[in-house]
Amino acid sequence: MQNSIMKNNLYRFCLIALASILLISCSAKKTYIVKSPGQNNELIFNLTQSGQPQYRFSSNGKSVIEPSLLGFEFEGIRKMTEGFEVVATEINTADTVWEQPWGEFKKIRDHHNELIIHLKDGEGRLVDIIFRVFDDGLGFRYSFPKQPNLDKVKISNEITQFTFPFDNDVWSIPVHSDNSYYESFYKKTPMSQTDTINTPATFETKNNLFVAIHEANLTDFASMTLLKLPNNQYKSELVPWADGVKVYAQAPFDTPWRTVIVGKTPGDLVTSTLMLNLNEPSRIKDISWIAPSKYIGIWWGMHLEKYTWGQGDKHGATTKNTKEYLDFAADNGLDGVLVEGWNQGWDGDWTADGTAFSFVKPYPDFDLDEISKYAAMKNVRLIGHHETAGAAKHYESQLDDAFKLYNKMGVNTVKTGYVNKYLDKKEWHDSQYGVRHYRKVIETAAKYHIMIDNHEPVKGTGLQRTYPNFMTQEGGRGQEYNAWSADGGNTPAHTVTLPFTRMLSGPMDYTPGNFDFDYKTAAGAKVLTTLAHQLALYVVLFSPLQMASDLPENYVGKPEFKFIKEVPCIWSDTKVLDSKIGEYTTIVRKDWDGQNWYLGSITNQDARKLKVSLSFLDSGKSYKAEVYADGDGADYKTNPYPVSRSSKTVNSTTILDIHLAAGGGTAIKFTPIP
Repeated sequence: MQNSIMKNNLYRFCLIALASILLISCSAKKTYIVKSPGQNNELIFNLTQSGQPQYRFSSNGKSVIEPSLLGFEFEGIRKMTEGFEVVATEINTADTVWEQPWGEFKKIRDHHNELIIHLKDGEGRLVDIIFRVFDDGLGFRYSFPKQPNLDKVKISNEITQFTFPFDNDVWSIPVHSDNSYYESFYKKTPMSQTDTINTPATFETKNNLFVAIHEANLTDFASMTLLKLPNNQYKSELVPWADGVKVYAQAPFDTPWRTVIVGKTPGDLVTSTLMLNLNEPSRIKDISWIAPSKYIGIWWGMHLEKYTWGQGDKHGATTKNTKEYLDFAADNGLDGVLVEGWNQGWDGDWTADGTAFSFVKPYPDFDLDEISKYAAMKNVRLIGHHETAGAAKHYESQLDDAFKLYNKMGVNTVKTGYVNKYLDKKEWHDSQYGVRHYRKVIETAAKYHIMIDNHEPVKGTGLQRTYPNFMTQEGGRGQEYNAWSADGGNTPAHTVTLPFTRMLSGPMDYTPGNFDFDYKTAAGAKVLTTLAHQLALYVVLFSPLQMASDLPENYVGKPEFKFIKEVPCIWSDTKVLDSKIGEYTTIVRKDWDGQNWYLGSITNQDARKLKVSLSFLDSGKSYKAEVYADGDGADYKTNPYPVSRSSKTVNSTTILDIHLAAGGGTAIKFTPIP
């Protein structure tokens, strides 16, 4: 939904835009400057003496990106990196407000100043570089118009550089070190000690800024990674096809946006809406069928080896078992049940070759028609599961039939999976090949009113704005690692790092909510948090599809389960309070439609005491605070269970003392008192 600017404001904004974009002439070159609407961020563009495009970026007078080159190289034709002249420029400004169907904010303001540089090289080839400068950062992309001197191209290299003024510390994960699923621990190291890293990459700079490099609107292009070069510099390193080509394209085409988010605190990165603003509005006209969900699933039992995906005595996805899960969901106000292992193809080594999977044929002990009717009677949605083992073409051949079947059965959500190092045994998940496949799945799902939860994905880049049926993704180390990982499971520091790294790319299906810490697995892995920490994750880690991950029996009779049942999945407002990446964070969020606020505070392996201001609450109102905190003796290693439940009256002037145990957390619901 767009809100128009009043006439006097429009005039003022136009003046600001014109004043913010300057052209400085000198004998050697021309420099183009565009500032953000609030004047805090500044982009400078110029051509070098040899006609190379170059940009730099600063925030509040502090250098963020030093002079960095732009351009492309191709197979078989001359590269487009130098010999350019500026043939024209355009100046634009925008200030609109649009509303999301779900998200961390209900309304988002898109306020930016835009500079478009029209370039022509010595062979008469054209390219536009589009810069949009926001108060929270910078987005820029290349646009190749339709033209006589450039048609089909094979991109071999993108020259885009990100040159920093210092050897800053960066939180990152290496590229393709974990079967390409982004399932590594984020580590903080000096830039000089990294090689090629994934985005988002989060920098703690020596001039006290927090910076995240990522991309937006990844469409029919290769994913961008960052290759470390000398002198505090990274360059775009596009993920190639198996034949070595980075991108196949034909003019006219646009690249994804390269994004630089900047803030004074780690929380400024979390609450940035720049990535969403650089995506296109929804292409789905009727979104009435798109809705958030809190679900349980026949899933954790497989990871604990209580059940199996394939047929046999321990098969988990049976008609009887599914009905019991549906009963539990209905009795506890949960509106979804995920069923894995229902379809033919799981027997034997399914990871070796996914072409055995059928997405329309259930196993004999799973009566899809009966279960669908039972779910409808219980008013609980079934969440389907499509594991492909990376056999993308095989999956595409069944997409329409599979989604048509689900639509008929009332199954409106699908969790997809791609457990294989490559797609179709040769292509990276995050290559142009993978990007095309995942988009095809989302678009086909939309035709049949199906929502998607994508596991083993390509990273998020804000496409949920354009396709709001694209609800959530994995793309990181989730709770499942706490069942079978040889390294013992996710560290307590992992979840206090995710909000400032992986979560910058969009929602994550982390699957929180484990209440049992005494299970035994062959790997010896454990959930390395307290129970209160698990509750707080529902606020800290955003996903519009949010799982209660444990076995249903582990919730029975547990008063703490009340918080999971009540906490929303989507939010009208989000604020990040005192936080330090990898150590602790406190996040508060406001209910989508109501006036309740929720707080999640978690720490790493260190116990700590925090003072939290409740100034986010409405002034002049009193609230009931229902607190779930670490109880006496709580410790993630020795005693994760104790939870202290209390209730108190608070207001916007209250300063809360929060005590977090080692690996602990606090979850609070704030309800206005009439």
